Amino acid sequence: MPKLDKEKAKELDAIRHSTSHIMADAVLEIFPEAKLAIGPSIENGFYYDFDLPHALTLEDLDEIEKRMKEIVKQNQKFEKSELTKDEARKLFKDQPYKIELIDDIADENVSTYKHGKFTDLCAGPHIDYTKRCKHFKLLNIAGAYWRGSEHNKMLQRIYGTVFPTKEELENHLRMIEEAKKRDHRKLGKELELFFFHPSSPGCPFWLPKGAFIFYKLIDIWRKVHTKAGYTEIKTPLMFNKALWEQSGHWEHYQDYMFLIPHKEQMYSLKPMDCPDAMITYLFKKHSYRDLPLRLNEIGLIHRNEKSGTLGGLMRVRQVTQDDAHIFVTEDQILDEITKVIEIVDYWYKIFNLEYDVYLSTRPQDAMGEKALWDKAELDLESSIKANKLDFTVNPGDGAFYGPKIDFIIRDSLGREWQCATIQLDFQLPRRFNLTYTDKDNTEKIPVVIHRVIYGSFERFIGILIEHYGGAFPVWLAPIQVRIMSVGENHISYAQKIYKEMFDKEIRVELDTRSETVNFKIREAELQKISYMLVVGDKEIQNETVAVRSYKSKKLDTRPYKQFIEDLLREAEVFSY
Repeated sequence: MPKLDKEKAKELDAIRHSTSHIMADAVLEIFPEAKLAIGPSIENGFYYDFDLPHALTLEDLDEIEKRMKEIVKQNQKFEKSELTKDEARKLFKDQPYKIELIDDIADENVSTYKHGKFTDLCAGPHIDYTKRCKHFKLLNIAGAYWRGSEHNKMLQRIYGTVFPTKEELENHLRMIEEAKKRDHRKLGKELELFFFHPSSPGCPFWLPKGAFIFYKLIDIWRKVHTKAGYTEIKTPLMFNKALWEQSGHWEHYQDYMFLIPHKEQMYSLKPMDCPDAMITYLFKKHSYRDLPLRLNEIGLIHRNEKSGTLGGLMRVRQVTQDDAHIFVTEDQILDEITKVIEIVDYWYKIFNLEYDVYLSTRPQDAMGEKALWDKAELDLESSIKANKLDFTVNPGDGAFYGPKIDFIIRDSLGREWQCATIQLDFQLPRRFNLTYTDKDNTEKIPVVIHRVIYGSFERFIGILIEHYGGAFPVWLAPIQVRIMSVGENHISYAQKIYKEMFDKEIRVELDTRSETVNFKIREAELQKISYMLVVGDKEIQNETVAVRSYKSKKLDTRPYKQFIEDLLREAEVFSY
């Protein structure tokens, strides 16, 4: 999905925000008892939260849409006003959520926007007239806690989308329909890849086909990183509270930790791998000759995500990270970050994933001295520029211990996902008293580069399922070939081909049931198997196979030995 320039992005944001006001106006006209909360613009659309005494239905959405179209047609003007807080409280006396928002505003005055008879508390911006919001569609209803806190009342949220043109709206709605077909939760079940169970919320159960993909990704990750000079470690899952206090996670991350009290000690399942990498570094003394020291780990971590935020593989409580911590001297920062960027670029090309680069800077809860943060941010910016990458600054979105480079990938539908990240850390080495002996025999503090490529295996597999629509490339497909016999007389020939493929480590299945060939092909199509081979009298006579490709839907006939050679070549689509 192409990036909008700043002016167009601003205009689209105003259209979305304005349409949320039109929706609130329509809801209030249909349901005068409605209490209004907030209605911001969001990526690809807008929403508004309502407190209503009854549950909204899809029929209600149709009625709201109809009323919105009438408001749009009237081409009402959006007008801004400035009020004192007391004036605003009188205006919104029947709207308790607005009163709460007014009370929280620091300024003495507040702004409102009016169109027609409807007025809302709002800082803007808005467009000029309602007519510019005509290409909209309401999408769905969801629950949302007021101000995002589970301690507050659950409200009803209506989501919608709007675009400047009819064509853009229709394209977006088509994309939404395609995304529904590709939903990894739906395909995960249909393709027998993974499932969830209430006995372990937010922790996936990997079925054989999904487990194959999981371990295949680990396998290529290990081979690439071994060649790049990384050494793999494995560290414990549980640590005591003292470690998290030393690392700073207890202060900044405690709410996301699974705590385990034991006797007089407090332990937790680790939510990150960083502190144990520091402990591993401390195992022995290091000199400048040991650096850069690249330690990687398939790290199993646990995060106590709220149940309402869990979403298939995209947000889980048990996370498998492809973590690495690289210990460097300050002089090695640029060269080492360049090497990481090269791996990231190589990796995403394997999957045909494009990406954008963001520099995320010092957050409000940053740990450590500002001078070190300034240096870290400058080092990262210099690394990005040295690699001639376009980037956008993302202010205040760094980790609490250091700034980072974030790689936002775009899938086949143009949707964006945050995966790889490179974090530059001057803080944890100091908190853990890490040192190395330099050339002049003085003790110096190393710098740590934290980095992931997949981000998490769970999430990355979820992205890949939707990116490929469940039809994985041959090298990654859990089942590459299914051989189907036409009748009983063809079973022994099918078995012969099956054995030759199996012996060559091709992932192959054999279907010798008495069902019709068309039935067998339909089943294989639903399983998105890369190649379907049909064998009958003609194939036995000529030692061939009738080949049907899932992707191209084309049929051709080939000597079965040639097909095996072709498949093995295709399965080696990249080298490592």
